[in-house]
Amino acid sequence: MLEFEPVADRPNARIPWFLVAASTVLLLLVLYVLFVGYVPSKQRVAGLEAELKDLYKREAELQTRIAQQDQRYALRERQISALTSERDTLIRRLEELEKLLAAARKQNR
Repeated sequence: MLEFEPVADRPNARIPWFLVAASTVLLLLVLYVLFVGYVPSKQRVAGLEAELKDLYKREAELQTRIAQQDQRYALRERQISALTSERDTLIRRLEELEKLLAAARKQNR
């Protein structure tokens, strides 16, 4: 049978420095991506979400103001229509009264 020596008992065990260096570079790369790329972009996304929330709030306020202005406009249109109708009625009544007055003057002569 084959017998193997335990790894810890080897007196001339060498550390694979290339593997250690590659692991260190990989760790540095992961940390760089995490802190230089991911965290700032995450913060930027949070800022943009807050800005978007503010914009939606402003849009809702503007929609409310537009609805109120539309209601006021409709009320003014109804008032103008009513006043125009009243004016036309008064003009007709005035014309009738002027005719009656002219007829009454002719009879008094």
